[in-house]
Amino acid sequence: MQFCDECGSLTHTEGDTWVCRSCEHEEPRDSQAEAAMATQNGQRDDGAPTVADATQGSTETVQEPCPADDCDSDRAYYEMLPKPGGSYEVRLFTCVECGHKWRES
Repeated sequence: MQFCDECGSLTHTEGDTWVCRSCEHEEPRDSQAEAAMATQNGQRDDGAPTVADATQGSTETVQEPCPADDCDSDRAYYEMLPKPGGSYEVRLFTCVECGHKWRES
């Protein structure tokens, strides 16, 4: 992919020349520069990137009552995790007293 030096629009190739689709500016093709351009051919998809969360491994707690029947703690650690599909995040809690885990409802 190449952009026009004159107007910044996307160019296309016509033989040995790059031609601007907007202003029709022409520039000779450079085989060395084209070889350095990144393409998707031969690249692999490793899935979704890892998302760093500042709350993971945090020792900070929030006031959140533990839903476990035998625990009366009102403090929990929490972490934010992305939902599959990236539509929104879910808060996961861990009770500081009993270790019970639950998600925000």
